[in-house]
Amino acid sequence: MSDDVNEDAPAVDRVVAVEPWVMEIVRCPVTHAPLVGGVNSDGEPELHSTDSLNPLAYPVRDGIPVLLESEARSLRTS
Repeated sequence: MSDDVNEDAPAVDRVVAVEPWVMEIVRCPVTHAPLVGGVNSDGEPELHSTDSLNPLAYPVRDGIPVLLESEARSLRTS
């Protein structure tokens, strides 16, 4: 994570502050799909799995992605 993160930036921009090379290698621990930056309904940053069958969201707390299956929530709408 870069040291010069703008705390006033929208949450999704703070997620993107994760170094690009890290985002290229980080994967969902459940589905092994790549992760992309996103936000939850409260505007808090998350990492979203790109798996089409089981999309999951992982919280980012204090700039640190919490990639634990027990912390994941489903992104399925149905």
